[in-house]
Amino acid sequence: MKKYVYAFEDGKKEMKSLLGGKGANLAEMSKIGLPVPPGFTITTEACIHYIEIGEKLEDSLKESIFKHLEDLEDEIGKDFGDVNDPLLVSVRSGAVISMPGMMDTILNLGLNDKSVEGLAKKTSNPRFAYDSYRRLIQMFGNVVLGIPGYEFDNYLERKKEKKDYDNDTDLTVDDLKDIIQDFKALIKNRKDIEFPQKPEEQLIMAVKAVFSSWNNARAISYRNHNDIPHDLGTAVNVQTMVFGNIGDNSGTGVAFTRNPATGENKVFGEFLLNAQGEDVVAGIRTPKDISELNNLMPEVYEEFMEVTETLEQHYKDMQDIEFTIQEGDLYLLQTRTGKRTADAAVNIAVDMEEEGLIDKETAVMRIDPEDISQLLHPNFKEDELEKADLLATGLAASPGAATGKIYFNSEDAAEAAADGEDVILVRKETSPEDIEGMVKSNGILTSRGGMTSHAAVVARGMGKCCVAGAGDIQVDESTRQFFVDDRVFNEGDYISLNGSTGEVYAGVVETTEAHLTDNFKKLMIWSDEYRDMGVYTNADTPKDAQVAIDFGAEGIGLCRTEHMFFDSERIMSVREMIVADSKKKRKKALEKLFPYQKEDFKGIFKVMQDKNVTVRLLDPPLHEFLPQNERDIKNLAEELTISVEELRRIISDLEEMNPMLGHRGCRLGISYPEIYKMQVRAIISAAIEVKEEEGYEVKADIMIPLVGTDRELEIIREKAEEVAEGLLEDTDTDIYYTIGTMIEIPRAALLADRIAKYADFFSFGTNDLTQMTYGFSRDDAGKFIGQYLEQEIFAKDPFQVLDQDGVGKLIENTVKLGREEKPELKIGICGEHGGEPSSIEFCHKNNLNYVSCSPYRVPIARLAAAQSAIKNN
Repeated sequence: MKKYVYAFEDGKKEMKSLLGGKGANLAEMSKIGLPVPPGFTITTEACIHYIEIGEKLEDSLKESIFKHLEDLEDEIGKDFGDVNDPLLVSVRSGAVISMPGMMDTILNLGLNDKSVEGLAKKTSNPRFAYDSYRRLIQMFGNVVLGIPGYEFDNYLERKKEKKDYDNDTDLTVDDLKDIIQDFKALIKNRKDIEFPQKPEEQLIMAVKAVFSSWNNARAISYRNHNDIPHDLGTAVNVQTMVFGNIGDNSGTGVAFTRNPATGENKVFGEFLLNAQGEDVVAGIRTPKDISELNNLMPEVYEEFMEVTETLEQHYKDMQDIEFTIQEGDLYLLQTRTGKRTADAAVNIAVDMEEEGLIDKETAVMRIDPEDISQLLHPNFKEDELEKADLLATGLAASPGAATGKIYFNSEDAAEAAADGEDVILVRKETSPEDIEGMVKSNGILTSRGGMTSHAAVVARGMGKCCVAGAGDIQVDESTRQFFVDDRVFNEGDYISLNGSTGEVYAGVVETTEAHLTDNFKKLMIWSDEYRDMGVYTNADTPKDAQVAIDFGAEGIGLCRTEHMFFDSERIMSVREMIVADSKKKRKKALEKLFPYQKEDFKGIFKVMQDKNVTVRLLDPPLHEFLPQNERDIKNLAEELTISVEELRRIISDLEEMNPMLGHRGCRLGISYPEIYKMQVRAIISAAIEVKEEEGYEVKADIMIPLVGTDRELEIIREKAEEVAEGLLEDTDTDIYYTIGTMIEIPRAALLADRIAKYADFFSFGTNDLTQMTYGFSRDDAGKFIGQYLEQEIFAKDPFQVLDQDGVGKLIENTVKLGREEKPELKIGICGEHGGEPSSIEFCHKNNLNYVSCSPYRVPIARLAAAQSAIKNN
C-alpha cells in the first residue's frame, strides 16, 4: 500500500514534491537539530487521491493518521483529547510551491468544553486556555465549516468596542467564555450543527478542509497568476502546538534572513508578544521590529540570530522563517525560500556570490527572468514628489510607484481594471479573499499590518507596489471612503503610492524611468558569459533602438517600416501613393516618401553602429493607411484634388473580406514592385551615408514578409539586389547587406529548403505563424481564449507563450530543412514570443542564432537565454 503519512524525522528537503515545501523543510530542520515541535506530514499524493475519489478520506488513510498521532502522543507524553493535560495540534497546508495565505490553517485543534478547563488548571492560566479555545472555534468555523471569517471578526470588534478595549489581549476570561458560547451559537445557527467535541472528529474534518482548500477560489487564482500547475496538490502538516499566547514571556513572529524588499544582508522581521501566528500575518495588531526582541528576551534573540545564520548557510538562500516563543523557549514552525522583490533577488544573488555562498551559475539561475521587468518600470519623478500632496506615510512594503483610482473591495477593483482603469486597492488589511483584486490593481494600500502582513508578502511576490500599515488613514469600507484628518477620499478618487518609501499622495504623481543598479548590470554581465544565443530587439525608431542598446541588445531583429508611414508629415504622400491610378503617379508619390525613409534608417543605423539591423519591408494591407470616417475621407479628397466619390471607390476597391490573409506583405511587392524598390534604395542609401559620415560598419538585413513560395522570394530578391548593387556600383563604399524572409506561413515552414535557396536568413514571425497555424485571428481570439484556458483546452495563451507542440513543430521543421539546404543559414525569432522565457528556451534547444523582443524585455531575454544555456548545455 502506498505510504501517505511521514513523521518529520522520516522526511528530508529533497522530498518536497511529496511532503510539500513546509513538510520537507520541517523534516530537514528536525534533522539538523533545530528546535521544531514534532509532528507528521500527510502527502500531496494523498491530497490528489482525495480529490480524485470525490473528496473522501479512505479508512486506510485515517488509520495511518491515527497511528502517527499515537506515536506523537508517546513522544510528547500527552494524550490527544485528554481532559486534564491535552495534546493539541496545528493542522497546516503545505504546497510544493509556496502559496502564502492561499490555503488554510487550523490552530489549537483538540480542545473541547472539558479539556479547556484542564488546560486552564494545568497552565494556571485560564485566559490563555480560553483564548486558545476561542481561536480554535473561530478558525474551525471559517476554514472547516465555511462560515465567512468576517462574521467572527465583526462580533469580536463589537465586543471590544462595547468594552472599550483596544486589543484582543484586553479581553478577560469572562469575555472569552462569552465569546466562545456566542461563536458556538453562530456555528449552530449558520450550519445547524454543534461544534464537534471529539478531537478525532475535529482532526479528520480539518485534514479534509485543508485538502479541499487546494481548489478554493483564491488558491486557483494565485496559481493562475503565478503559473503554478493545478495538479500538484497540498500536503497537510499535523504538528504539536506551541503557544505564543501564554503571556508576555511568549510570542510569535515572522522573519527573513535578509531584507525581502532590498536584499540588505540583515535579519528583517517582526513579532508580537502574547499572540499566535495568524495575528502577525493578519495585520490585526501592529508588530514590533525583531531588533526589539533583544531588549525583551536577549537570550532568545541571540539564539534566533544563530538559527537564521544556520538556516541560510544550510539552504544557501534567503529564508522566510515562522517562529513561536513559548515561555522563553524558541520553536521553529517553518522555513522556506523567502519571496522577494526583483531588486532584492538581484542584490541577494550577487551578494551571496561575492560572499562565496553560491557561484555565478547559481546566481544567474536564481532569478526569475519575468521578475526582471519589475526593475525596468518607472518611479516617481523627484521634482514631482517635491510638490506632491503627501497624505500619510506607512510601511514601504513593496517598492515601485503606482497611481490609480481607489477601490475598497476586490471585486470592484478587478471589474474597474477590466474596464481599463488604473486601480489602487485600499483596505484596512487584505486577506486571501482579496487575491483577484490584488492581481488586477496597480498598487495596494492598507491602514493596518506590518511588513510581513498578507498584503506585504503577496504584493512583493507579485511585484506590486504596496504601502502597508498607514495608520493615519482611517478606512471605512462600508461607505467606501477613507479619511486623513478632516479630508475625505471617495471611491474613484486618484491617489499615488510610493512603495519604496511608504508615502501616500493625493492625486496623480508623474513617473520617471527606472534606474538600473550596479548589481543588476553585474548580473547581466554574468548572464552574457553563459548564453550562446544572441538577443536582438524589435525597434522602429532611434529612441526605441537606444533604449534597447542601453538594455544590452546586440542588434535589431525587426524594424517595421509601416510604423514610419503613419507620421503626420508623410501620411499624405503614403495616401497619394495608394490612390495613384498609374505606376508613374505611384512613383512620384514614393519619391516624396524616399527622403523620409532614408532619414529614418540613418537615425537607426547611427544608434546601432556596427550591429545588425533587420528591416522588414512594407507588410500590412494598403487600406490600413486610408481614412474610414466621412470627415477624414472628405478632407483627404480635397487634399488629393479628387472627388469624394472617386476616393470612396478606391477605398471600396481596396477593401478585403479578410485583409490579414489578403493583399499584404510580399504580395504588395509582387503587385507594386516600385514600393519595395523605394524602400531598398532608402535602406542602402542610408547605410552608405552613415558609413561615409560616421565610419560605422553598417549591417543591413532586408526582410521580405509573408513569403509562402520560393518563387515569391526569388522575384523580390532579384529586384532588391538590382537596386542595391546599382547603388553600390556608384560608390566606393562597401556595405554589408543580406536578404532574407520572415517565416510566418505554414507552407513556408513545410518547404523551408526551397525557401532557403533564396534567403540569407530566416526570422520566425510567430505572431502570424501562430494565428495561421491555429486558423484564428489573434485580434479576435481574445473573445474565447479565456474560456479555452479555463477549460484547459490551452495550458497557456498561445499568443503569449509559444505553442511548442504545434507551432513548435513547424519551427523545428524549418530549422532542419533550411540548414540542410544552407548550413550557414542564420535563423532567429522576432514575434512576441522572443521575449518569453520558456519560448526562449525552446529557441535555444532548436539552435536559433538569436531572439528578438521589445526593448524593455531585452534584459529578460538575456537572462532567460543564459539560463537556457546553463540548463541545456
